[in-house]
Amino acid sequence: MLFTSTFVTATRRTALAAALVTLMAGCATVATPVSVADTIAADPALSTLSGLIQTAGLTDTLKGPGPFTVLAPTNDAFKAVPAKTLEALGKDPVALKGVLTYHVISAKTLAADVKNGKVKTVNGADIDLNKAGDFVTVGENAIVTKADIAASNGVVHVIDAVLLPPVKK
Repeated sequence: MLFTSTFVTATRRTALAAALVTLMAGCATVATPVSVADTIAADPALSTLSGLIQTAGLTDTLKGPGPFTVLAPTNDAFKAVPAKTLEALGKDPVALKGVLTYHVISAKTLAADVKNGKVKTVNGADIDLNKAGDFVTVGENAIVTKADIAASNGVVHVIDAVLLPPVKK
């Protein structure tokens, strides 16, 4: 009986040790950041933006070296845009690209680094970024709802509104 009890205890210890090694190995695995394009594509709440990035032919650019800061509107933000506006953008690839690049800054800007004032976007127009404590706003009506999503070539900030660039004169 002593042999059986010792054998069972040793077997349990071995199984426990194997389980601990497996768990520790899993903990040692660190997710490697992916590009801003892939980061956006991986988030179901940003699927509309991801599809529009593909339609506009910006995927390869946003997988490039960067650095980029993407102000990423959620699917709900796109639902708030008038249907006629979205339809017009769908028919005008140049205008769509202009709107999407208005959401991109060609620098890595973490929420903690935001300074109140204008910042030039990739489309060439300026946008207002403002910060009060940890609260960041973009333009007149967008709020950063999730900040500092790390990517290999920049950072993504989720926002609650679609930004429309000023009309060029």
